[in-house]
Amino acid sequence: MMRTIEVLIVIIIITGAFIGASFFAVLPWPRQVSPVNLRRLSFTTLQMLDSDYALSTAAFDIDNDTLWSELQIALSASLPANVVYNLTLYEVGSSASGAELYSPKKTISNTETLGSTSDSSSYLAASSNVTFNVVPEKIGEHGSGGTLYILNCSDAPGWWITGYTAHSLATDLYKLLSPYFVDTIMVQNTAQLGQILSGTSLAGENLQNAVVINTCGEAVPIPSAYCTTPYSDNSYARYSYFLGQTVRQYNWTWASIVGYPFYYVSNTAAFPTQQNDWGIYGMRMTGQGGVRAFFQGLDAKSYVSDTSGVCSDVSVVTLTSEAMYYCNYYGIYPSEYQTSTRALSNSILASYNLAVGLYVFNPVGNYIPGAIYRHVFGGSTTTTGSFLALGLTRTPDIRLTSLSLLTYYQPRLYRSEYTTYGTSRLVVLQLGLTGAV
Repeated sequence: MMRTIEVLIVIIIITGAFIGASFFAVLPWPRQVSPVNLRRLSFTTLQMLDSDYALSTAAFDIDNDTLWSELQIALSASLPANVVYNLTLYEVGSSASGAELYSPKKTISNTETLGSTSDSSSYLAASSNVTFNVVPEKIGEHGSGGTLYILNCSDAPGWWITGYTAHSLATDLYKLLSPYFVDTIMVQNTAQLGQILSGTSLAGENLQNAVVINTCGEAVPIPSAYCTTPYSDNSYARYSYFLGQTVRQYNWTWASIVGYPFYYVSNTAAFPTQQNDWGIYGMRMTGQGGVRAFFQGLDAKSYVSDTSGVCSDVSVVTLTSEAMYYCNYYGIYPSEYQTSTRALSNSILASYNLAVGLYVFNPVGNYIPGAIYRHVFGGSTTTTGSFLALGLTRTPDIRLTSLSLLTYYQPRLYRSEYTTYGTSRLVVLQLGLTGAV
């Protein structure tokens, strides 16, 4: 019995304490417990009103009462019932001293006062008549070089370009890169390739310091004149040696867009009955000796047949931070992640007087999945030939080739500025709360 009385006394004391504390406690207003973020709401509302350019259209047609009536109806329907608003349109101009001026042009509102709680956001509306231009700097316009050769040889089949043809890759490369070069030349067949290899221009362009992109993947087009001794020695590795010599002589940048560089030679007229062991006729396999021979020619070494491997499978690789930065600068966005089964060993650096001018992908152990190499003789600071190697697996992404070359040469982009008077209007939306709490 005493236990029951004690429990009842404890309950009465606790209940009394709770009632007393609740009576004297000062509770927050409901709007303080769950406040409305007026700034965020106003900015979201402005974005929604301009989602179909209705706000921008009205901003530049202030005398159109129908437009502004529809805009006000949409604005009222977008906001909660207890939110009042004041929307003011300003014209953006400049004073004689160059200072920016904001002249009010139009106001719509559903209240005389915004109350004690209010906030605002601003939104810049652009005229539909304004266009923005980007003018790229031309590689070579302030110095030597400036010629881009794209090998679009109709008589040279490609390999390791699964899903594409050399012609389609060449066309896409032309669209991406031609604005950045003084001259862009499509090399349409192996005869034209033979012409520039012999030092004769195709259209009066500058041969020195040119960029040559091979769109045939692991295969390299070979003119018929070079399908004989000595260029055919060691399964045509000697032709790769000659290409290395030519790259050094003219200080070219030779670009291999995918796979194992210089692994095949191709010419449908010279090899009509021969195939690359995978059923592609018009090709001959050079094998691993091709890239070694190229480096020997680039480094002015005596030619020696060397078929030792120089590539490795390093699986998934990632773009470097520098390449990622220039993705945004040039607006070229390949995947950050790629698969490399033809990464070159970094042993080539010391063996052939090469320096890495640009890492396209982050190195993996002792292998470099993608980079631009500069040939610099010992004791010299002068570049005598460069080589882009993207040792990726099969399907080529020519955005990577374009990004690599642009990141290496870094032509500037001249963007038009948004300073013309009358081309922009500032919209300020103020919101306030009203009604019961």
